[in-house]
Formats: sequence, structure tokens, C-alpha cells
Amino acid sequence: MHYTHEHLEIQKTMRRFIDTEINPHVDEWEEAEMFPAHEVFRKLGALGLLGLNKPEAYGGAGLDYSYAMAFTEALGHVSCGGVPMAIGVQTDMCTPALARFGSDELRREFLAPAIAGETVGCIGVSEPGAGSDVAGLKSYAHKDGDDYLISGQKMWITNSLQADWMCMLVNTSDGPAHRNKSLVMVPMDSPGIEKAKKIRKIGMHSSDTGLIYFDNVRVPQRNRIGEEGQGFVYQMQQFQEERLWCAASSLAPMEQCIADTIEWAQQRQLFGGTLADQQWVQFKLAELKTEVEALRALTYRACDLHVQGEDVTELASMAKLKTGRLTREVSDTCLQFWGGMGFTWENRVSRLFRDGRLGSIGGGADEVMLGILAKTMGIAKRPPRG
Repeated sequence: MHYTHEHLEIQKTMRRFIDTEINPHVDEWEEAEMFPAHEVFRKLGALGLLGLNKPEAYGGAGLDYSYAMAFTEALGHVSCGGVPMAIGVQTDMCTPALARFGSDELRREFLAPAIAGETVGCIGVSEPGAGSDVAGLKSYAHKDGDDYLISGQKMWITNSLQADWMCMLVNTSDGPAHRNKSLVMVPMDSPGIEKAKKIRKIGMHSSDTGLIYFDNVRVPQRNRIGEEGQGFVYQMQQFQEERLWCAASSLAPMEQCIADTIEWAQQRQLFGGTLADQQWVQFKLAELKTEVEALRALTYRACDLHVQGEDVTELASMAKLKTGRLTREVSDTCLQFWGGMGFTWENRVSRLFRDGRLGSIGGGADEVMLGILAKTMGIAKRPPRG
């Protein structure tokens, strides 16, 4: 994939925005364990950055996914993981299925305001007993006339404490687990919704994460995205862009972590020289940078094929798997080279160490990615449930 002048201009615009509107406030937002999503999203919407690959009819730019990839990569310039993740939920996790399969009415009601940054969305898949095992979720939508009555729980839901709506995966029949689910747009101010708990995490502090209860929440059946019973299929497709987002957004933070560590190593005096004089340090940092570039190539190739309309389940799963593991390796190795300074809270390397750990869990754990790959390679004895 080759970034054109237009791709690079999007990245320049985003980096300028980050330098003026996000990074000066990151430490404050991390301390508060929340950032003002509506304020930030309105500004991003005004710049036309929240719907780069969404239909023009609803306020998007109508560009191909490579432009969204360029935007995502630029998000890595943010000096924490929580704010980019919240933005990524809006652009690549709770809106792709809505944009692709939603009715015109639904897209005007939910997608257009999301692209404009007027509303904040969240994606409701995970539950206390069903994280990576998407097929095992228990929340249920019973039909009542022209409405659904939804009951259940959703957990680990990013943006949910500030969200105006949830794109919710919920059982709508008693059929087979992969054919009984639907995606339903649920306004978060509906009676029967309780934002039960703000979940404290070891990282991603500036991103709010909630436990949400649903007690006979009445939602019109017209709020269903696409066909009833196709929600699992739609969500699996939606996951592919989420996993590509995870890979693209990780590149700059890992590069910065390595660069910061090189600078530190060149200054750190020990044993009559600098830390950077140690061949082991030189070789390990060279190896890590090579791995980051290899991940970039894999991510770009997956993006190219996705733009061409090909199924990138295998490549997106590979990129997601590699991202989680490499982020852990880069941050852990660099933290070790920083020594005691790496173990301090304010250090950017330690922040990546905390934030980056989610990469092997969220959006499908490493083991789920391996199960998918075993299936696509034709060596799994039975299909993985996820």
C-alpha cells in the first residue's frame, strides 16, 4: 500500500489536532480515568475525520478503507492508548455494520450524527460470561408487537458511560448460536438501562469502560441492522476492520517506544560507557524495529486486499495476533532497558506497557486468533466459536 498526497494530508491534519487538542490534556484525562468524548468527537467531526470511508449521503467522505487506515495510523501519535481506542470504537467498531447493512432510516438517525461527531457510540458484544466466545452471549430480545424487549448484561464496553447509543449484539431467537443473533441499535437513554459500574483497568485509563444492565428495554424492531439472525455474521465482518484498526494504531506507539529507549540508552551512563554501547541492547532494539516494520507490511497488505473487496479474515487475524504479542514484547523489553525509570508511573514506556496489554485480549484474544487461523489453514478439527 502506498500513501498518496491525500493520505499524508489526512495524517498531517490529525497530528496537528492531536498536538493541540489531545496530547496537552492526556495526563489530566488519564488521572480522571475519562476524557470528554463529546467535545473531542465534535471537533473531529467538524474536520471530517470520523467518516472517511463512510457514505457521502450520511456525511462521510466516501473514500476507500486505505484513508481510514492512514487516519488510524496517525492516531498512534496520541501519547496514551485510551483516547485512540475510544475514537476507534466510533469509526471502526460500532459503525461499519450500520453503514454497510443499516436501513436508510437507521443510518440517518444514528450514522450521520456519529460521523458529524454529534453523538458517541459504543459496541455491545462482550458479556460477563461471553468475551471472546461471541456465540455464547446470553442477552435476549423478545418480540412484543413491533418492538423488542431486551434484557441482559454487557461488560467491558468502551465509551458506554458516555455513549448516546449502543450497537448491540443480542439473541433474537432460540435457533443455532451462529444464526440466532441480531445487531440492534439501542439508545442509551432508554428506560430499563442501568450504567451499573465504571470498570477500573490496569491501563487505557482515559477510556471509560462500563458494565451495563438491560431490564426489558423497549426498542423498535426497525432498529435492527439488516436481517434478523444475521448479527453474528455482520459482527464477524465488523471484527475484521476492528482488527486492522488494532494493528494500524499500534505502529506509531511501538516506534516511539523504541525511539525513546534509544535516546535514553545513549544518555544512560554505566560500566564506563553508555547503555547504548552494549551490543545486546543494540541488537535487540534493531530486532524490535524490524518486527514493527514486518507488522506494518502485513497490515498494509491486508488493507490493500480489503479495499479490493477480498476476504481478509486470515490476514487481519494474523495482524491482530502479531500486534498484541509484539506490543507486549516491545514495551516489556524497552521498560527493562529503562531500569528503575521504566518502573515509574509517568514514563511513556510504562504507559505503553499498561495500555498495550489489552491488545492480546480485546477484539478477540490471541487464542481466538490462533483458532481462526487454524480454521482458515484447514487444520482445525472443528470450527472455533469466535
